Amino acid sequence: MIALFRLGFALIFIVLMAESVPRENFKTCEQSSFCRRCRKVESDKTPYEVVPNTVSHDESTLHAELYNKDTGVYYKLLLTALQNNLFRLHINEKSPIHPRYEVENSLQNQPQLAKMELFESTATHITIKNGPNRATLFFNPFKVDLYSGDNLVISANARGLMRFEHLRTKPEQKPQDPEQVEQGEQSEQPEANIEHVEPPAPQFPGDGAENDPGAWEENFKSHHDAKPFGPEAVALDFSFPGAEYAYGIPEHADSFALKSTKQTDPYRLYNLDVFEYELEEKMSLYGAVPVLYAHGKKTTSGVFWLNAAETWIDILSNADNNVVEQIVNFVSGSEKKPQVNAHFMSESGVIDVFFLLGPEPLDTFKQFAMLVGTANLPPIFSLGYHQSRWNYNDQEDVQQIADNYDKYDMPLDVIWLDIEYTDGKKYFTWDSRKFPNPLEMVRNLTTKGRKLVVIIDPHIKRDGGYFLHNDATSNGYYVKHRDGKDYEGWCWPGSSSYLDFFDPKVREYYIGLYDFNKFEGTTNDVHLWNDMNEPSVFNGPEVTMPKDLVHYGGWEHRDVHNIYGHMYIRATYEALIKRSNHQVRPFILSRSFYAGSQRYAAVWTGDNTAEWGHLKASYPMCLSLAISGISFCGADVGGFFKNPDSELFIRWYQAGAWLPFFRAHSHIETKRREPWTFNDEVVDIVREALRLRYSFLPLWYTLFREHEINGTPVIRPIWAHFPSESASFALDDEILIGDSILVKPVTQAGATEISVYFPGDGNVAWYDIETKQKYAEKGEISIPVTLYRIPVFQREGSIVPRKMRIRRSTVAMKHDPYTLVVIADKKGQAKGNLYIDDESNFDYRNGKYLYLRLKLDGLKLSSTNLQKHATYDTNSWLERVDIINPPQGVTKALLRSKAQGEVELMVNYNPNNDVLTLRKPTVNMGEEWTIELIE
Repeated sequence: MIALFRLGFALIFIVLMAESVPRENFKTCEQSSFCRRCRKVESDKTPYEVVPNTVSHDESTLHAELYNKDTGVYYKLLLTALQNNLFRLHINEKSPIHPRYEVENSLQNQPQLAKMELFESTATHITIKNGPNRATLFFNPFKVDLYSGDNLVISANARGLMRFEHLRTKPEQKPQDPEQVEQGEQSEQPEANIEHVEPPAPQFPGDGAENDPGAWEENFKSHHDAKPFGPEAVALDFSFPGAEYAYGIPEHADSFALKSTKQTDPYRLYNLDVFEYELEEKMSLYGAVPVLYAHGKKTTSGVFWLNAAETWIDILSNADNNVVEQIVNFVSGSEKKPQVNAHFMSESGVIDVFFLLGPEPLDTFKQFAMLVGTANLPPIFSLGYHQSRWNYNDQEDVQQIADNYDKYDMPLDVIWLDIEYTDGKKYFTWDSRKFPNPLEMVRNLTTKGRKLVVIIDPHIKRDGGYFLHNDATSNGYYVKHRDGKDYEGWCWPGSSSYLDFFDPKVREYYIGLYDFNKFEGTTNDVHLWNDMNEPSVFNGPEVTMPKDLVHYGGWEHRDVHNIYGHMYIRATYEALIKRSNHQVRPFILSRSFYAGSQRYAAVWTGDNTAEWGHLKASYPMCLSLAISGISFCGADVGGFFKNPDSELFIRWYQAGAWLPFFRAHSHIETKRREPWTFNDEVVDIVREALRLRYSFLPLWYTLFREHEINGTPVIRPIWAHFPSESASFALDDEILIGDSILVKPVTQAGATEISVYFPGDGNVAWYDIETKQKYAEKGEISIPVTLYRIPVFQREGSIVPRKMRIRRSTVAMKHDPYTLVVIADKKGQAKGNLYIDDESNFDYRNGKYLYLRLKLDGLKLSSTNLQKHATYDTNSWLERVDIINPPQGVTKALLRSKAQGEVELMVNYNPNNDVLTLRKPTVNMGEEWTIELIE
């Protein structure tokens, strides 16, 4: 009976969750007491000042004490110079009554210090230099100004909104008048029965936190947060002079350029499971990367707020000027200089912020990537197409899906299995009736070069017959209540508990579960999907874990919430590395993430809906992630919820083919929607979208390698390469793939024309990748579209490598020849890069790869190995070269290489599209070669 009751409870929850989650299930800033307190801080009245006689410095760091004159509390301040001309500001209590949490495992390594130069020291401030940049610490009131070269680009606490709630001892509890009790039902947990108390008398005058009824305990709906350590919020404001827009702080289903929050709630970073999330919202979603960029015509800069607690961010800009100020500016004839203001507010932790000083957009993105790391080069199969559904029924269903992709001549690299493959939602097991021989199923896929991905979530079914639950219970591996008992919540299996991945012993145990002797039925060709790892708890506050639970080290969940999913995928990554003896590059997809998660997993935009608005939102959401370090992003093609019509289905494939992660996925209650379930026209158009994706895999693979090396995002906003073009600053329905491909998806039903913005101030031409039509005008141009394709363009002056022989999978294409698409600029020049390696192992880290510079200079086309120490024996060769806008009058071409000597090539010029074609050079791609064009 108990088991049936639990099952019924879980099923009811599934039904409820399948409907849209009511907005009232999630907090507003006003309902979050620390946000309420921080947001009410009055500007220009900061009580914080530096004590001048405490200022000292060593080779890399300024040391000082910060004093709150209202409370009498002292803080330690460190302002440190880092490599790449960055600065770091760290503030903590001088003598806290217990340690405050500082984020671990987000930064790639301990940041390398730089030798600073003391530039200026006076009675009011001190200035240090780091390369061309400098930082000025003002004493009273406390403020830090950051300069990129001679330009002031960031000012911290310029508006005086800093707040650092010191730790204090909870006073004795006293009965409180029931009428003053904050509204909200009591939790079923014992903590919920604690009586409310009168606000304690402040230990220091002027703090104000004690007057907030949510300072020492807080209710939200039926949930009670005991808050045993009381108020401990931290907040700081940042101003960005010269900036016109702010970007970053994913994840939100909102525009790429962040909107003003003057009349709304702030943006929130608190990882949550939000079914059927709404668009154009500042509400939290599944992941949190607390990095914000500010961009103007002259400079780009940013701040990285290293804090894993619940965080809210206010954004203000010139558009928020009040009417009186606008009238004064108009009368005086003065023009308000552009400026963006941000205010970060976190529930706990310390102030730890990195200043990214650019000055160019790509400089700023790289600076952040160097702090938190870059994505490891993914195996090339993961850049192919993925077919998923909740759920494929059984082994036969999986085989039929794979066979149909062959039948309809469509490439496919991966088939996915959702939670129903398990034995009763017990992970690391198989449903023996539906999947009696998983190894055979995997072999049937791998013989055709395909892979399998299976899901494993963090909730562990509380079942006495389940080995994992028994091991976790007996060894104390679960997250705990404050009284030391295992926490129990509800998720897909019903009653569940959650492994504490902050505990090294838990991670070691979890890593061992992936051993092939333990997770039977898997091989190195079975990769992983980590879902529900915010963590999602159906009956928890805001559908997640209570904040007053306790993790390894005694840290509360409130301190580490946003990094829980990150720690989970870290353990999964280490498990997959270990099971292959460090030989095979793993692929992992994660729904939850934090800064640095790109080192372990790809992400997707979660439970979207089969609506045009969600298709459109996929581009700004992935752009925001890309500039925040997480390039490997995609959206569920076709929409997870509901059923797309054929037009929306087609447009989603055409758009999804140009995002780094390309997967179709859908809810268990939707209709089957593999392409052949529609009609012949849909099959034909989707096939072409898939084949186009596969033809560009050499470009995608090269860009991911360059991202791994230097941190450049794989997909980029227009202003990343055209930073002064203000018309592109709010543009988020176009993306650049690297710097050479411009994509504009069709995101409206029935569209027969679409407006495309062409950047470049009229000095850069763009060519349609299919027709080779040239667009040299600057700005918005209306372009006719049909159902069969979306507008995609290649930039003049670029060389894009492609593979035109499309087969069933990337494995089948490994040794296929290359085609180079060359577009000469006005000077007759073009360039591009090509990266080649084994595509699946780590041998490239031992120099087994090719990194080629492809270059056209007038009448000479060449391929040169950029890194002479690296070599790789490839069977791929050069099959074709197309030169658009070629030199005039070319009648023949001579190929020269060490292996072939001098060979005359077949040349054909097409005057209709101005394309010169060189056929079958047949030179091995591992050789250095030149082709001379002869007029």
